[in-house]
Amino acid sequence: MSTFKEIRGTLIKSVSSDPANPVLGEMWYNSTPGSQALKGVVSLTGQWASGGNLNLARRSMGSAGTQTAGLGFGGTPPPNGQVNSEEYNGSSWSEGNNLGTGRTTLAGAGTQTAGLGFGGEATGSKTGATEEYDGTSWTEQNDLSTTRTALAGAGTQTAGLAFAGVGPGGDTNATEEYNGTSWTAGGNLATAKRGLGGAGTQTAGLAFGGASYPPLTVYNTTEEYDGAAWTAGGTMGTARYNFGSAGLQTAAIGFGGYAPGNTGATELYDGSSWTTSSASLATPRRQLSGAGTQTSALAFGGYGPVDSAATEEFTGGVITKTFTTS
Repeated sequence: MSTFKEIRGTLIKSVSSDPANPVLGEMWYNSTPGSQALKGVVSLTGQWASGGNLNLARRSMGSAGTQTAGLGFGGTPPPNGQVNSEEYNGSSWSEGNNLGTGRTTLAGAGTQTAGLGFGGEATGSKTGATEEYDGTSWTEQNDLSTTRTALAGAGTQTAGLAFAGVGPGGDTNATEEYNGTSWTAGGNLATAKRGLGGAGTQTAGLAFGGASYPPLTVYNTTEEYDGAAWTAGGTMGTARYNFGSAGLQTAAIGFGGYAPGNTGATELYDGSSWTTSSASLATPRRQLSGAGTQTSALAFGGYGPVDSAATEEFTGGVITKTFTTS
């Protein structure tokens, strides 16, 4: 039997002021006298602008934080992965204390003062090493159950999420959840892959894009995590891997990567579908890192065609339309 909601549709809310952070497709009625109108978000927009360069040009870093308080750590160039950490204040990068384990192609989560770094490749071997950052120093914690590199991360220092990557047997779909002390198994992704984007929280995560090998297959698929299982989400406009990502399950951003060929293309997710932004990175590159939110993102480092120190800042917005009836 159909419900009233299924027959009638979703109720458009009546509000006294326009919402502060509406998403694509959202509609509302502004009831304020003099402004009485039906409104909705018809498109997303934004632009990239140059920020301060990293002190060390590199690729495949772990990342955490926001546009004005970012954190980048580890990465390549060779031979064995970097220990170096850098902190961003919205205009320039400064040196932080080193990781305990130098590595590349690792994942990160959390904030600049409560960061989490895990997995990666150290001295040519996959690792499950996990470290926490307090804004000053890194401290070793319990390892991931599955050693892996080229994985994705989301969440916070005390509620982290690690998923996919390249494990001992090749590409993996394994998910692990961190409680601030140790990792436990979560629900598996539908597709084993590497070099994917990650966003959201431990109970509302997002996995998108990525690749598997051999043979090389590049994905545009999206999966959403509810704290127990992954389900299919909307399809990206451009299949890609080794790109930057940030945001939430209902408001994510993906940028750059390899499609194949380096790209600067930017896409925005509203919880159901992806929209290609008119904004593109000034420096197309892959193996870059991301932090922040959908409307205030940070892109840094990468490879295109050499190791890059470039930092770019994304400022997003929405285009709202007032609807009239006759």
